[in-house]
Amino acid sequence: MVNTPEPYDALMVLSFGGPEGPDDVRPFLENVTRGRGIPPERLDDVAQHYLHFGGVSPINALNRAIIDAVRAEFDTHGIDLPIYFGNRNWHPMIEETVATMRDDGIRNALVFATSAWGGYSGCRQYHEDIARARTAVDDAPDLTKLRQFYDHPLFVEAVADAVRAARTELQDDAGVARLVFTAHSVPTAADATGGPPDAGGRLYSRQVAEAARLVAEALGVGDYDLVWQSRSGPPRVPWLEPDIVDHLDALHGRGVGAVIVVPVGFVSDHLEVVWDLDTEARDRAAELGMAFARAGTAGTDPRFASLVRELVGEHLGTMTPRRLGTEPQFGIGCNGRLCAVRCCEPPARPSRPAAAG
Repeated sequence: MVNTPEPYDALMVLSFGGPEGPDDVRPFLENVTRGRGIPPERLDDVAQHYLHFGGVSPINALNRAIIDAVRAEFDTHGIDLPIYFGNRNWHPMIEETVATMRDDGIRNALVFATSAWGGYSGCRQYHEDIARARTAVDDAPDLTKLRQFYDHPLFVEAVADAVRAARTELQDDAGVARLVFTAHSVPTAADATGGPPDAGGRLYSRQVAEAARLVAEALGVGDYDLVWQSRSGPPRVPWLEPDIVDHLDALHGRGVGAVIVVPVGFVSDHLEVVWDLDTEARDRAAELGMAFARAGTAGTDPRFASLVRELVGEHLGTMTPRRLGTEPQFGIGCNGRLCAVRCCEPPARPSRPAAAG
């Protein structure tokens, strides 16, 4: 007798997590940095960023909005899958969510991670989250992570339209404002091991660069910049550069008078967007007398829910995968299994990103 796999019976949206009140901030940051040797004074500094916004990260509310939109998209297209929500670092924690799924009778679920990218933080760590949760929960359901989607046409279209809206905000009908794409920096050592060992490394930065190229191409822009933000490691550890604020200084020195910053590396307005871009970068641009607009993130665009539906449809056998890019793409794995042996090997612990979301 041949054992046939059980049909998929749920979707979990898996994300980073973020505090939802002042009392959550310090415990959340301790969860994020546990075992990484981050000094307490660094946590104190980052905590102030959260407390600037009342101790609330936007990420959980935005993920719930994505879930509501995907649920409506599923209803419209006749997809009968309940949707669950889990996080790596704050409630609802993935272990809690997997236990609830088990108690609800879920046996074989898909997992949509709110990262478009490869690399350790962008992909492998989500596989580790899945494996950890299944170890913690007896009789846990099978959990299959969906693929990376950095070059999905709907993602590219959503980001391109966000840039068009930012142009309108700047009244930049002639398109003279400089496009500056940005994504979360990572240690260069971590980026170097991104992807399967035989795929050439640097999968994360290559995918981000390809996504920026695809968006710029959709806009008819041939000259633009790709920079990085939100580094959190010690100065002696090399991270991807240039930093967004440093780059604004360099653009000012070249006589650039207006910029549109495009957070292509972020699905939603994490704290790194509302603090590092909407606060620090915007304030620096104002000091330089530079017109500044920040494009929206893709997660609030109605097409994002359609993107999730398409990724699910690939596994249900109802959709053909769509992609635009030429860089490698991986990410699928069941129950925490990696795309390949030694895929996206983690760097030494002190070099991992310290606080995000």
